[in-house]
Amino acid sequence: MLIGYARVSTADQDLALQEAGCERVFTDGMSGARADRPGLSEALDFAREGDVIAIWRLDRLGRSLRDLLGLVQVLDERGVGLKSLTESLDTTAPGGRLIFQVFGAIAEFERNLIRERTTAALAAAGARGRRGGRPRSFTDQDVAAAKALLADPELTVAEVAERLGCSPATLYRYLPKGGRSSVIESGPTTA
Repeated sequence: MLIGYARVSTADQDLALQEAGCERVFTDGMSGARADRPGLSEALDFAREGDVIAIWRLDRLGRSLRDLLGLVQVLDERGVGLKSLTESLDTTAPGGRLIFQVFGAIAEFERNLIRERTTAALAAAGARGRRGGRPRSFTDQDVAAAKALLADPELTVAEVAERLGCSPATLYRYLPKGGRSSVIESGPTTA
């Protein structure tokens, strides 16, 4: 069975162009970048072994090559083909499967290059004395003040956090044993 999946992301796109000769068509009217596309989920649930899902163009199915390859792999494991009308790709034919395997190899190569470049850039930054990541929001003095305030049994963790201008989660992050219990066990510290 030829099953259509059509997606439009703007008002000026036409679904009729994307429904070419399909027995059943599922549609979405949203951006392809969204992961929760009900029409695509319905089409995937509806498709059975031997069926072919037809799309107008590859970009109607997924925004990234990684997403597209992952979806094609899932379809292949279920015995469902994919046909792109504009690009003339058909995974039910050996040539179409070859093209997707080449795409997959290129995507893997690109991921490996990105990983190597990132590792080299981090190493170079480390050699220059730079560390990545977000700067600490709490100084050692802030931690000492938090411990002193938490030593007062009259104050709650939320009140201490409010006084210090942070969230209770930040207090727990910098006082790993859970705020008040770490102060009671270790006592207040001086900075």
